[in-house]
Amino acid sequence: MKKKLHYAGAAVLLASVPLFMLAPGRVTKRQRAPFQNVNFAHRGLHSRDKSVPENSLEAFELASRAGYGIELDVQLSKDGQVVVFHDDDLKRVCGVDCRVDEKTYAELTELRLCGTEYTVPLFTEVLATVRGRSPLIVELKRGRRNIELCEKTYALLAEYRGDVCIESFDPFIVAWFRFHAPELLRGQLAMPAERYENFLRTRGGQRVLFMELGVGYNTPVIIKYPFWHMTAKNLNAVYACVNLDGADSMRGIEERSILIEADIGDVVRRLREA
Repeated sequence: MKKKLHYAGAAVLLASVPLFMLAPGRVTKRQRAPFQNVNFAHRGLHSRDKSVPENSLEAFELASRAGYGIELDVQLSKDGQVVVFHDDDLKRVCGVDCRVDEKTYAELTELRLCGTEYTVPLFTEVLATVRGRSPLIVELKRGRRNIELCEKTYALLAEYRGDVCIESFDPFIVAWFRFHAPELLRGQLAMPAERYENFLRTRGGQRVLFMELGVGYNTPVIIKYPFWHMTAKNLNAVYACVNLDGADSMRGIEERSILIEADIGDVVRRLREA
């Protein structure tokens, strides 16, 4: 027999998982348009010989001048400055075996990118360089002070006049923008498929919760059906579904299915209020 839960029962299960971060947002055509049919310079238009290094002001200037969109990465320095740098540590690009967030911005400016004259730029410097000429995809790097990074990045973007999309591998960062800056276009980054498949292979027989959130029968062969079959193969797995329509499961896993027939947006709001 299928378990049809309502909000009170759902909160117990879902309070322990980051459901709210996955609730879909509505993207307008105006928001989407600047990012469609555009080539993006990943970390700026840097050169293969590294004479123009990645995430340098020159790389961003060249990308803007050439008409490319720009993808870049932001994180915090030790003293809380929002800097543009990809790696967690400085070894590959600056030759220093140290984390970015272990150095103040003044200390970072003493280092050179790939042995050139260029230094680690502030996010404010990059925004001043681009000046709205290119759509920006800003990836917030997961770190030790994520909320501070979100707040400071958003404060800087509030003063910027240009097209921006924020993204992160950390769903909690994406969730922060959903609730505090819903007007901004945002995207959830994901790991390559082989890492997902490896996760499943290495957890055979372990306790796993497969959550289908707001998908229903929209391309069920991608999420719904695979989740059903993986739950059936693993007797320690549980399948959970939140959907206004189509909250159901396959025969054989009914007793390990938690089905919540509700609008996912309403569930999110009630969890936030709980």
